[in-house]
Amino acid sequence: MLIIMGSIIVLLVVFVLIAVRQIGRFRLQIWQAMLLGAVAVLVTGQISPAEALKAINLDVILFLFGMFVVGQALEESGYLSHLSSRLFGRAKTVDSLLLLIMFGAGLLSAFLMNDTLAIIGTPVMLEVARKTGIRPKLLLLSLAFSVTIGSVMSPIGNPQNLLVAINGDIPSPFITFLHYLAAPTLISLFLTYLILKFFYRRHLKNDRLDYSVGPITDPRLAQLSKISLIIIVVLVLAKIATSLVRLPINFRLTYIALAAASPIILLSPQRLGIVRRIDWTTLIFFAAMFVLMQSVWDSGYFQNVIANLHLDLQSIGIIMAVSIALSQLISNVPLVALYLPVLSHLGAATKEMMALAAGSTIAGNFCILGAASNVIIIQNAEKKAGETLTFWEFVRVGIPLTAVNALVYWLFFLLF
Repeated sequence: MLIIMGSIIVLLVVFVLIAVRQIGRFRLQIWQAMLLGAVAVLVTGQISPAEALKAINLDVILFLFGMFVVGQALEESGYLSHLSSRLFGRAKTVDSLLLLIMFGAGLLSAFLMNDTLAIIGTPVMLEVARKTGIRPKLLLLSLAFSVTIGSVMSPIGNPQNLLVAINGDIPSPFITFLHYLAAPTLISLFLTYLILKFFYRRHLKNDRLDYSVGPITDPRLAQLSKISLIIIVVLVLAKIATSLVRLPINFRLTYIALAAASPIILLSPQRLGIVRRIDWTTLIFFAAMFVLMQSVWDSGYFQNVIANLHLDLQSIGIIMAVSIALSQLISNVPLVALYLPVLSHLGAATKEMMALAAGSTIAGNFCILGAASNVIIIQNAEKKAGETLTFWEFVRVGIPLTAVNALVYWLFFLLF
């Protein structure tokens, strides 16, 4: 019992530390709070060193490493600034800029994965804020919410959807996801735009935006970065094609990220500097999170709570409620890994599997720890520009937004 409660107590302490981000005169970053939690469960024997190493998902770490390399090269070459200038230069008002971010980042995240858009999009948002004078927090929140919601409607939009697509016996995954989730996702993106406008109405200007085209500062590195982007797009399209025709090819997202990073690592003279300057603290955060969440998972506490509540785990409403709630505590990927076999054992239909995908994904809008992409955005913003989103700034918009998201998807499931 002491071991069970020990893991839960450490988890709660980590949540508090991330919320307040301060111990006396010491200011904590998110990765430091999570690392303290992982060290605590190791030192107190709630997880063994061997189990801790086994808990770290190397696929996720390598995927993030590869994408961080590409993102760093895009930024240092000036190519990212150049592309963002061309894209966002079309927005003449803050309203049109928010809509462009919401639907542009949202739709791209469905096919390039939300974490990819979080990595590449954060410096773009900071650049847009610098050039236009718009409050960075508004743009960072727009990016965080849009990549989370947009990723719902695709089996490769995020890791938990991929789990559902692979292990949930989903026929024609891309067609099925779009059939059930495309319409409510597009509606949710528009409603998110309206909600952000409401919360930040005093910070929105009616002035016309003047967004100059950014220069390319390193043509050779920019060319390699362009090749990396082409590799990502081509391989993602290949992944989609193999899925549609049901070819038995294990086309991992990790391979795509590492292939995209290879031109920079192999051919750029700045390779060592680029690798040294990527966001290593976010990789530490994820490694620590896997260790802490595995300790909580092994305690069996949440599994026992669900069993004792005698819930109808096949009900659409219960699936979404449990997914949103538990994703805040054990993360959405472990939650889906737990829930999938339960639904399969109960003989759940495709609709229930889609509800699991939707609920576990929009859970990311509830609080910072609800989605990996949130952490990537905040860590990147703190590292590159000293900008951040506090726990309270996130949840004051995120909680009502998640309620609206859940209602939209639930209503659409009722119609099918």
